[in-house]
Amino acid sequence: MSIENLAKLSNLGIRTINRFFAGEDIKLSTIERLTNLLGLDFAGNEVISLKQLEKQRAKEKAIFMASLVQSTSILEVQDLEKNHLIKSYQRLRKNF
Repeated sequence: MSIENLAKLSNLGIRTINRFFAGEDIKLSTIERLTNLLGLDFAGNEVISLKQLEKQRAKEKAIFMASLVQSTSILEVQDLEKNHLIKSYQRLRKNF
């Protein structure tokens, strides 16, 4: 995972991510956000398996992509709800 992707997924700036990896002072909440995103606890211990983390990220990405389509197409007029997005994700997952 690149620094840029990590920044996008965590909603943090690239400079903040670089400070984290450089061992510089950052907020505790930032450390917690990054370690949770990476599937680790605060001490760096794995809390979920890599396979489960990959599935979770794929699901989040698919839901995000479906929401982009919703906001930029005729689907926006239909006012899809979150459960519809999840159903769309499940169909996408089945096709992939």
